[in-house]
Amino acid sequence: METNAPSKELKKELNLFDSTMLVVGSMIGSGIFIVSADIARSLGSSGYLLLTWIVTGVMTIIAALSYGELAGMMPHVGGQYAYLKEAYNPFIGFLYGWALFLVIQSGTIAAVAMAFAKFFAVFVPALGEQSILVSFHQFHISAAQCIAIASIALLTFINMHGLTLGKMVQNIFTSAKIIALAGIILLGIIFFHHSSIASQNFSSMWNASSENGPASSSPLSGFALIAAFGVAMVGSLFSSDAWNNITFTAGEVKNPKRTIPLSLVFGVGIVTLIYVLTNVAYLSVLPIHGDAHAATAAGRGIQYALNDRVGTAAAESMFGDVGALLMASLIMISTFGCNNGLILAGARVTFAMAKDGLFFRSAGTLNKNSVPSGALLVQGIWASILCLSGTYGNLLDYVIFVVLLFYVLTIAGVFILRKKSPGIERPYKTFGYPVVPILYIVLALSISIDLLIFKPQYTWPGLIIVLLGVPVYFVWKKMQQAA
Repeated sequence: METNAPSKELKKELNLFDSTMLVVGSMIGSGIFIVSADIARSLGSSGYLLLTWIVTGVMTIIAALSYGELAGMMPHVGGQYAYLKEAYNPFIGFLYGWALFLVIQSGTIAAVAMAFAKFFAVFVPALGEQSILVSFHQFHISAAQCIAIASIALLTFINMHGLTLGKMVQNIFTSAKIIALAGIILLGIIFFHHSSIASQNFSSMWNASSENGPASSSPLSGFALIAAFGVAMVGSLFSSDAWNNITFTAGEVKNPKRTIPLSLVFGVGIVTLIYVLTNVAYLSVLPIHGDAHAATAAGRGIQYALNDRVGTAAAESMFGDVGALLMASLIMISTFGCNNGLILAGARVTFAMAKDGLFFRSAGTLNKNSVPSGALLVQGIWASILCLSGTYGNLLDYVIFVVLLFYVLTIAGVFILRKKSPGIERPYKTFGYPVVPILYIVLALSISIDLLIFKPQYTWPGLIIVLLGVPVYFVWKKMQQAA
């Protein structure tokens, strides 16, 4: 009877290695294997392709340095939700948690699960997107959607059985993909380096151009280049997101005041280095410019890699036909490990909200394994619904603007809390304060304004999704008072 009794406390089981693997594993999904194609079409030069990833990495590292101070001050479960609640008020914290549950985290879980399923179909074509199992008017359920949901269910089940099992899966899969990516980088840059292709890519690396179609491009300079650069960063920013997930699990981290800041810096630094070097490897084996109608990976280049799968095109250039299978295996490992981290961490925010009376009460309880099984379950169900709906991709496009704004608000919280709560212990203080956090705020707001002007479809829908949480907040508050 006692062994089946719910636990009352989270277990502190995550050390520095575990925490760093959670940061790295949650960040590296499928984006690094795909996004560079769109960046190459938008900017048309190797220099700006690499600069996009470098600026994204620098911004992310700056944000991580700022979050380190907040994590040291408030080593509580919920992370960014708790920081916003403390710096501003519970209402702002709820709007972040609402957007995270509704779209940001659950939508990412759905997208990563579908990426896993698409590459699973490379080995089992009968379970691909073309295999329709159920059809009702315009609504279809494919075998790939079922595989995606099955992967979410499996990882949710694993994480419901305790943090020890969840972190073990995370460590194994993250280590595997780091080793595999390191292999791709070394092979591409050193062993399969194509001197004529590399020379072509780097001889005019700052001649930017935008592709208007398969056979048409326009040179970019001045304000047009700045605007294109900001828009191109949407993909790299999403590929570098989820670094803050370790803050969600603060209640389960050993010595969180030291471990979380260090894991943020180490994890983001490792991923930034991997992303930049992976793109150098792409540029060593594939021309950046290509022909959309070419028959070979080299002919299509990075810009027109088949289905934007630059990683697969690079692997085919290095290993021939077997390269596609090797890359499919790597992406499956990468996405499975990524989703484990997202599922593990995301449920902790829902758990924290439920403890504050701002979510279903069942999501605020721990099971006998000391994990928030109710929060894990509701997150898994909603992510699976998004898989079936097929809208997760659009939803993620909509919220990039909102994600940036919440990062800005959180980092501005460093300044607010220094004035509001000067006496709170700060084991770690933001490096380069106040210049470094101000730099992030300026860069993030600049990209947000760029998106507001040139990609309004990425902005207003996201704001509407967040604002839908306003009446929900007051309903929860009323229910909490009634209880």
